[in-house]
Amino acid sequence: MSRIGKLPITIPENVDVKCNQSEVTVKGKFGTLQTNIPDTLTIIEEAGTLKLDLKLTENTKNVRALHGLYRTLINNMVIGVSTQFELTLTLKGVGYRAAVQGKDIVLSLGYSHPVKMEIPKDVSVEVVQNTTINLKSCDKALLGLFAANIRAWRKPEPYKGKGILYKNEQILRKAGKSAK
Repeated sequence: MSRIGKLPITIPENVDVKCNQSEVTVKGKFGTLQTNIPDTLTIIEEAGTLKLDLKLTENTKNVRALHGLYRTLINNMVIGVSTQFELTLTLKGVGYRAAVQGKDIVLSLGYSHPVKMEIPKDVSVEVVQNTTINLKSCDKALLGLFAANIRAWRKPEPYKGKGILYKNEQILRKAGKSAK
């Protein structure tokens, strides 16, 4: 069995979890999330906790890996609907700025045109001082994917340190050409 998969998932009071044989639905203050679970796993509900268990006939390496994966996915769903996940992106560079216009985020990143990206419906975006983007969502995977898509427009470069950075990210700087 997976070490992570053995750990119980504690459910806060304001979160409602419904389990079927093949689906888990988590409803909380910030939204509703659901995921399908494989047939090799069963969910046991006890007082305020959930436990994932393997069916006795299946105990291969792949099934044990899924055990830990789905425990973590369900735990992230419970945390997301109760407290939300947050990510902060910082724009570093001359003239780099961001703005929210309706359902789009508009980025000025030194290209000849502004970059417009549609904001997913489960993600809330707040721009602070034109250079800091705060992202919040109950779905951790969607939040990370949206942040990665924003960051892909200008990855941090090692010579001047410009680009779109995650909060508290350190860039290893390289020395430029040295004069003789």
